[in-house]
Amino acid sequence: MSKEAKKPFRQSMAEWRQFVYNPSSGEFLGRTAKSWGLILLFYLVFYGFLAALFTFTMWVMLQTLSSDIPKYRDRISSPGLMISPKPDTALEFYFNKSDAQSYAEYVSTLRKFLESYDDSKQSQNINCTPGRIFDQNDVAVKKACRFNLSELGQCSGKEDKTFGYSKGTPCVLVKMNRIIGLKPEGEPRIQCTSKEEGMVEVNYFPPEGLIDLMYFPYYGKSLHAHYLQPLVAVQLAINSNSTKEEIAIECKILGSPNLKNEDDRDKFLGRIAFKVQMTE
Repeated sequence: MSKEAKKPFRQSMAEWRQFVYNPSSGEFLGRTAKSWGLILLFYLVFYGFLAALFTFTMWVMLQTLSSDIPKYRDRISSPGLMISPKPDTALEFYFNKSDAQSYAEYVSTLRKFLESYDDSKQSQNINCTPGRIFDQNDVAVKKACRFNLSELGQCSGKEDKTFGYSKGTPCVLVKMNRIIGLKPEGEPRIQCTSKEEGMVEVNYFPPEGLIDLMYFPYYGKSLHAHYLQPLVAVQLAINSNSTKEEIAIECKILGSPNLKNEDDRDKFLGRIAFKVQMTE
């Protein structure tokens, strides 16, 4: 088979220039001005319709949602536990009670954490009736119950500025995660135990680690703007014979039948574990 004769360069360039713009027909890139106008109009209408359809669909969906409470909540109905201070090294506390620098970060974290619980920051909070669920379903603006730092006793930071770390009795604050609408039953409390007996004595503030029902339910950040979670202070009086040893502590929610503290899939459901090691 014979190969096609190769076009001269000038002829190829002439054909290319004619394709870009043909002065005899007025075509640009193979289309007339009218053709270009029609195709641009088509795509403008087409994509404009798609944008309008998407906007309308989003608007309809947003009308079904509440700005205060999530419509779909697939989270578990039982809260987890968190502690403060929270060490950077996998919930493990290491400090020397004779070295202020070794626990300075723990003390600083506790002070910052408790700033929002200061009386000056709770001016809009009210004194609620202890021992009773504080229902506010019929009220537009939800009131938050006052949490007095005096409830934390020796772990309030008022009497002991080091929160017990300088005395070998470190304080750890335990709180429940917020869950909208949660109403604990019974008398919920925090109980912490050591895996090794006799190594540490645990003291609670408020007494027995009780969590008052008056702080429930929580109505969400938008409706319950000044809400503060109730705290339980756990003070660990470490035995002098247990210094330099790592002590494993586990805290759980007890006393409430509708609050779980055991789940193989979630190790923080209703419980939390941490370790403490103190030297002198």
